[in-house]
Amino acid sequence: MTPIKLLIVDDHPLFRQGLRDVLETDARCRVIGEAADGEIAMERALELQPDVVLMDINLPTVNGLQVTRKIKSDLPNTRVVVITGYDDFAQAFHALRAGASAYCSKDIPPESLLRIIYAVNEGKYVVDDRIMSESEVVEWIETKVGRFGKSLTGGANDLFVPLSAREMEILEMVTQGSSNKEIAQRLGISHQTVKNHMTAILRKLRVDDRTQAAVYALKHGWVRLQRSR
Repeated sequence: MTPIKLLIVDDHPLFRQGLRDVLETDARCRVIGEAADGEIAMERALELQPDVVLMDINLPTVNGLQVTRKIKSDLPNTRVVVITGYDDFAQAFHALRAGASAYCSKDIPPESLLRIIYAVNEGKYVVDDRIMSESEVVEWIETKVGRFGKSLTGGANDLFVPLSAREMEILEMVTQGSSNKEIAQRLGISHQTVKNHMTAILRKLRVDDRTQAAVYALKHGWVRLQRSR
């Protein structure tokens, strides 16, 4: 049996080493690379073309949701397992929208993580410790969102469309305190275009204003107050 090729993406060396130690005890897994920030992760994924990427969200340079979206765009057959300390439904929802096949907490038992890796490598989705097909995970999302008293817009495919790269860029500037005018000047786009992007961001995050959007992004580790390079 050909081992599953794995790429580990996390900015904490001890956590990366811990994952490697766990994974290398299983003959069905082979760690082929590591990355400590988002930009390097995208480069390494294209270079190594792993079967499965273990992805943190709160990364320097580019956050894990953006990296996931880029990897899935360039390498559609590569599966992404988001493994993070931000363990809640909203985060799982956005991870799936970005193209992840699974979402789990960093305190997951080793045997459960291995089970997730095997499942996503076979094209399955895993959330809430459940292995599901694509249609089943869409149903799971609809049920969960319904419990929170919110409605989904669009069809099943819309569930997997994250914030665009430009929207994520603008959201990061918002968290840094930039006004729409300042964002427009920095990006070389019109003030109205920034307003249009902000409207889309608020709709997708289901929040009422830019302050709530900034708090949401920071709370879930999408951006950092100071970017590391």
